[in-house]
Amino acid sequence: MRCTQRTNTCDAVTDILPNIIDGVAVPSTGALIDLVDPATEQVYGRAPISTGADVDAAFAAASRAFPGWRDATPAARQLALFRLADALAAHADEFADLESRDTGKPRASLVADEIDQSIDQLRFFAGAARELNGRAAAEYAEGFTSYVRREPIGVVAQVTPWNYPLNMAIWKIAPALAAGNTVVLKPSETTPSTTVRLAELAAEIVPPGVLNVVLGDRTTGALLTEHPVPQLVAITGSVRAGMAVARSASTQLKRVHLELGGKAPAVVFADADLVRAAEGIAQAAFFNAGQDCTAATRVIVHSSVHDEFVRALVAYVKADIRTGAPDSGAFFGPVNNPAQLERVTGFIARLPAHARIETGGRRQGGAGYYVEPTVVTGVQQDDEIVQSEVFGPVLTVQPFETERDAVALANGVPYALAASTWTRDHATAMRMSRALDFGCVWINAHIPFVSDMPHGGFKQSGYGKDLSIYGFEDYTRLKHVMSSLE
Repeated sequence: MRCTQRTNTCDAVTDILPNIIDGVAVPSTGALIDLVDPATEQVYGRAPISTGADVDAAFAAASRAFPGWRDATPAARQLALFRLADALAAHADEFADLESRDTGKPRASLVADEIDQSIDQLRFFAGAARELNGRAAAEYAEGFTSYVRREPIGVVAQVTPWNYPLNMAIWKIAPALAAGNTVVLKPSETTPSTTVRLAELAAEIVPPGVLNVVLGDRTTGALLTEHPVPQLVAITGSVRAGMAVARSASTQLKRVHLELGGKAPAVVFADADLVRAAEGIAQAAFFNAGQDCTAATRVIVHSSVHDEFVRALVAYVKADIRTGAPDSGAFFGPVNNPAQLERVTGFIARLPAHARIETGGRRQGGAGYYVEPTVVTGVQQDDEIVQSEVFGPVLTVQPFETERDAVALANGVPYALAASTWTRDHATAMRMSRALDFGCVWINAHIPFVSDMPHGGFKQSGYGKDLSIYGFEDYTRLKHVMSSLE
């Protein structure tokens, strides 16, 4: 069980989560906010809004720890991450319980869907710690040998969201630590439990100050991102938050790593397996209540099969996609918080008259932030529901006539994170994978991830890559060393 400021258990409503600074649990003097189970709307604990003094202490600890962690061999950092992965595996059910309570996600699938992925990602970046690539040493100028050093950046500030609290913490922490950086991380104020528990496990493995976690809301996040110590600020969050971080970082010329919003299209051609496409897209749209920046949010389907596809999609959603409590066997749980519930239902309430709700469209139940899986047809390209990220269980469907039209509709939004195309024709798939202006394109699938491949977008979806060796390299800097041969 994780420790708290008041007790050594997490059973009482009066429990208060601590910050983890310099390897120990540290109470904050900041105000407290309630932690609310989104499945029941019941308060189960509290967490601090950390102050400037808390943030200063965390960065001081990270600064003290950096020289030693930087100078540790890649093998030593690799071993630490392997040990952290093993510790997470040993506590998988505990983490799943905490994550389900923070998020309302179905408990039965959490280990397989998210905890196991986090373990694999830690192990991947453990391997990456020993894969420091650079150009070969050579005499590029007569009488001199040149080579490249790949070094850690320094102290890193990181902010993670509430949709995948543990996964996103791993995506940030693992490459940063593997590369030799030290970290100060702030999780979302609504879902801090697994991040605090992860930091507690890490405190038994890495030196004090290597990984620090401070809790809080937007004000605490701003204290992190505006602090003079970190040399890189990494955030997964909204476009608004990313723009604020970029503006703040520009005044100090800090590096910025942004993974922001998405509005992923799924382009379905007439020759596609429509039943397979309908089922795959529905799962990708409603998994995690649609609270995924890569979720399928816009179906763009050839007009000749539009009605047939909509029938298959709606039938599958009605039969197999439902929302409910974490222990009910439902496909997805509630949205995360009251503000998100208001946002999602607001999009539905503001639908234009020409749009049609084929299924769903309502809040479900009296307690918990549940929204029915919703399919909307008849939308137009400039509609709010098409152009803006809902981040909820809402899927729109639009027809297209030509491949050029499909590409224009797919690319015609401010976001560029992920997309998919569904067709039996190889040439069509290859043309679409080139034409779709998104950081990830799936063919006849949507939303699977692997640790080995990069995740990140273009345009208002941000810049920088998570996962893969490219994600690891984003947490490094290059230094040219030239030595005279005389």
